[in-house]
Formats: sequence, C-alpha cells, structure tokens
Amino acid sequence: MTKVHLDTCFLIRALVPGSDEDKALRKWLTKRIQIAISSVAWAEFLCGPLRPEDRAIARRLVGTPVAFIESDADIAARFFNLGGRRRGSFVDCLIAAAAARERAIFATCNPDDFSAFVEDGLELAN
Repeated sequence: MTKVHLDTCFLIRALVPGSDEDKALRKWLTKRIQIAISSVAWAEFLCGPLRPEDRAIARRLVGTPVAFIESDADIAARFFNLGGRRRGSFVDCLIAAAAARERAIFATCNPDDFSAFVEDGLELAN
C-alpha cells in the first residue's frame, strides 16, 4: 500500500483550503493513500501557532505519528552528511528519515532541501 509522509510545512499549508497542498492531500485521500507524519514533524507542528480545531483536523488526517527509532538515527545521520552538514538542517533529516525507513513518499513544500537524499532512498512527492 502506498503511504505518504507529510513534512511539517506541507501539513500546515494543507490546512489552508484551496492551497496546492490541500488539493494534493484531498487527491491522496480520495485514492485511499495512507497519510502519515513522523513524531518529529508532529512535534514541530504542535509548536504552532495553531488553532485547536487545526490540531484536531491534523490528528484525524495523520493518525498516530510514526515513532522515531534507532534505525532512523542512522538514516538521519547519512542524510545530514549527504546534505553537506548544513546548519539548521538536522531536524529535516530526522523527519525525512522516518519516511525513508517506511519507503513512503515524502510530501514537502521545500523539495530542494531534500533532493540530496533521493540518491539514498527518499522518494519525493511530485
């Protein structure tokens, strides 16, 4: 079954009716594609600001966040090194690691930030 992991920015924008992210999310839901989010991205989302109703809607969309596990640490470290060890990019590496481990499509608003990871198994949404 196809699964899509959402980056924090994608989830935030998907909650805006009519946005490109909202349209993409609706398309995936119509196709019954499983939507997920890593626990790291979920924590970043919860930092807000967000309205209580946005939190409830997002939770229904993504279900229980995918736990960060030891193998994700290995993947995140590889991604960090592949990405040139850029300052401020480590959290992105943590978020992308869970998607790569689950062989999920990764939906982000910032594909350029993750393009170096494609050669190591991350599949970006179009």
